[in-house]
Amino acid sequence: MGIAKRDFKREIEPAKRLGWVIMLLIAAVPALIWLYLLLAHGDFWRISRHFTPAPAQRDLARKIVAIIPARDEAALIGDTVNSLLRQEFAGSVHVIVIDDGSADGTGVAALDEAARLGASAALTVIHGAPVPPGWSGKVWAMAQGVEAAAALDPDYLLFTDADIHHDADNVAALVTLAEAHHRDLVSYMVRLSTTSFAERCLIPAFVFFFFSLYPPAWIASPRRRTAGAAGGCILIRPQALARSGGLQSIRSQIIDDCALARAIKAAGGSLWLGLTRTARSTRPYGTFSQIGRMISRTAFNQLHHSYWLLAATMLGLFCTYLLPALLLLSGQPAPVALGAAAWALMSIGYAPMIRFYGLSPLWSVCLPAIAVFYAAATLCSALQYRLGRGGSWKGRVQDVRGKPILPR
Repeated sequence: MGIAKRDFKREIEPAKRLGWVIMLLIAAVPALIWLYLLLAHGDFWRISRHFTPAPAQRDLARKIVAIIPARDEAALIGDTVNSLLRQEFAGSVHVIVIDDGSADGTGVAALDEAARLGASAALTVIHGAPVPPGWSGKVWAMAQGVEAAAALDPDYLLFTDADIHHDADNVAALVTLAEAHHRDLVSYMVRLSTTSFAERCLIPAFVFFFFSLYPPAWIASPRRRTAGAAGGCILIRPQALARSGGLQSIRSQIIDDCALARAIKAAGGSLWLGLTRTARSTRPYGTFSQIGRMISRTAFNQLHHSYWLLAATMLGLFCTYLLPALLLLSGQPAPVALGAAAWALMSIGYAPMIRFYGLSPLWSVCLPAIAVFYAAATLCSALQYRLGRGGSWKGRVQDVRGKPILPR
């Protein structure tokens, strides 16, 4: 009997050692991921490196045409038009609002604001035509704006949303950056609202995740294929847009900003993406459900409607954000230490974004819980697509199975 017990122990010991090694390797995964993200992923988390690199020059006499696609935006469009018509800039700014089938008087609100400023001549309101087959609503509205802008022979086009407030020097800063660094497309990730508790929980992470997908340093590098932009504020040279095939080339895209950046870079254009404090969104996303819908609108489209990519994304979110927290419950010293190290690295990477939004440093340790929300919203996006309700925005369903999607 004693010999049998000793033989059993000799058999079980290698299995225990193998199990311990496997657990240790699994525990090391999130720490290695975060070491890579912080040290070799384009410094996406170093927020201070992604601000405007040059002071605004207001003596640059350039002709700018701002194009604002707007659908049921009467409550917000006046402030956006006001901020653009009051730019402190030696050049000129003409604003084109494309009223995209609004039912709330969006076009009238824009005209009233321009008249109040005595600047009616600097505003054109276009009543948008019905969306043709194969086009997303926003891109079609933008295309109508580009067509109208051609008659004004602008030096730059400024694509901006109806909910963006531009500080008085924002256009000057954009043009300065484009001119000084010979960029064909310059884009700002505008400052988003963090008034409500839900916004403080989720909005800084939205920008953090976006920059992790599209590191600004890689976007600016001609040696990298990475291309991205933030649709709320994009300054672009008309010639570069024409070389890329125009908006026709991205007509079906619902993630139009990044699609546009890819087209410009593929045509040999130079890009820049960064953060700014000179432009901010005036649209509140006050509740968790509102933010969830905002994420779900495009998340599965971002994954090319691939359930394999969806599964890989879920696994990546688990290993990167959730596993460190679970390792702390393992009770094993080495896995606990590796989990704590990964969580600490995660918090270090997120802290600059938290500081940018002026929030308590304690928010930097909350990414594991926040990642659960984003994972759920991504799964919801896939479900909405499956049910034929993908890309829903103000009564339009724009991401439907069987609808042609152009190559990315």
